[in-house]
Amino acid sequence: VHILLEAQRGSAWVEIGKGETNSDGRCPKLLPVDHKLVAGIYRCTFDTAQYYAASGQRCFYPQVPIVFEVVKTDEHYHIPLLVSNFGFSTYRGS
Repeated sequence: VHILLEAQRGSAWVEIGKGETNSDGRCPKLLPVDHKLVAGIYRCTFDTAQYYAASGQRCFYPQVPIVFEVVKTDEHYHIPLLVSNFGFSTYRGS
């Protein structure tokens, strides 16, 4: 799944990272290893239409944008996304 990570800067969104999930569903190279998040609002958008189209399927949610807030910049942030053709759920992972 293609993922786009953006940071909110005023009323605009600025791309800070992008990548593809691996066979485990993770995207370890979404940001460079030395990148430090600053406190703020972020949006992670998953391209679910492309994911399902690759296997000849359609989906109800062509993109899943998840907006979240980073307060403690020294913590790890993991955002699991569970998807099906017609629904999704997410939570803050550990």
